[in-house]
Amino acid sequence: MTLTIVIGWLVTGLIIGGLAHLLVPGRNRIGILRTLVVGIVGALAGGVITAVLLGTGHVIITFIVALFVAALLISAMTRSSGRRWSRRRSSGRRWRRW
Repeated sequence: MTLTIVIGWLVTGLIIGGLAHLLVPGRNRIGILRTLVVGIVGALAGGVITAVLLGTGHVIITFIVALFVAALLISAMTRSSGRRWSRRRSSGRRWRRW
């Protein structure tokens, strides 16, 4: 692994973060900065995983693995905040789940 490959993963991570944000269903309440950071982490992790398992030179497989890792990270960050319950005064229901 050379420095150029790592820089390539970082740049690709920006794209992967945006695509992973679109892949996760539902409303994701994380900002654009976290999305980009998660994309970079996913790209680096996907690059390392495929380099260790398959060797270098598998660009498409690396992209798919990085996208999957980033989507899992975004999903974990979104789901870990829990669900919010709030009181609703105007209807007969006492609790409303968001």
